[in-house]
Amino acid sequence: VYPTGSHALNNIDLKINDGEFVFIIGASGAGKSTLLRAIASLGDLQGGVITINGVSTNELRSAELARMMAFVNTERVQVEAMTAYDLVAVGRSPHTDWSGRLRSHDHEVVERSLQVAGVEHLAERYVETLSDGECQRVMIARALAQETPAILLDEPTSYLDMPNRYELCTLLSRLAHDEGKCVIFSTHELDIALTLADNIALVDNPQLYYMPTDEMIASGNIERLFDSRHVAFDAATRTISFKR
Repeated sequence: VYPTGSHALNNIDLKINDGEFVFIIGASGAGKSTLLRAIASLGDLQGGVITINGVSTNELRSAELARMMAFVNTERVQVEAMTAYDLVAVGRSPHTDWSGRLRSHDHEVVERSLQVAGVEHLAERYVETLSDGECQRVMIARALAQETPAILLDEPTSYLDMPNRYELCTLLSRLAHDEGKCVIFSTHELDIALTLADNIALVDNPQLYYMPTDEMIASGNIERLFDSRHVAFDAATRTISFKR
């Protein structure tokens, strides 16, 4: 996996199962977003293959891929005169015919997606009137409406305050465990990752370490990567502190 002009990660061998909540963590610029976008077929691969349910993503057309993976970006969506319901309904596009017309089943999926994401009360609100936290939940509802086995999120908590960060991550944890989704989440929020993640993918350019959260903490990889003259990682409390 590589961004323009340089390699980000080499020799990756990674398997993520349904019902798992996985966090991708690492230092700034290490390649977290590059890895996530490569999994979503939005980035470049130098070699190897990415499969979902045993099928190579290279063999899937865009519409087929959209029925397998949903991607939620970092940036807030910019739309005008569109309600939250309509935005979530966009997630049904891979399942509709050429006209894009929603059938009764599609409306049922949209309504359930809004309910699961906890934003059914926002259905008639215009997207531009939503707070950042509300907008992110609506985007997750849109991803749910795609009815994909996997949901990928690129630092979706970046612009949220701490209460909204935990609330959003708790929602994603429920989607993995209660809805059986494979949820992959890149983040700088190490404390949240170590509290909620089933497994951790630690990007230490050009290496990738992947293991259950408790094993990752015991391995010392996080401490080695994050401990420095300015930052300290406490494995016992699973917290990072900043030194003066």
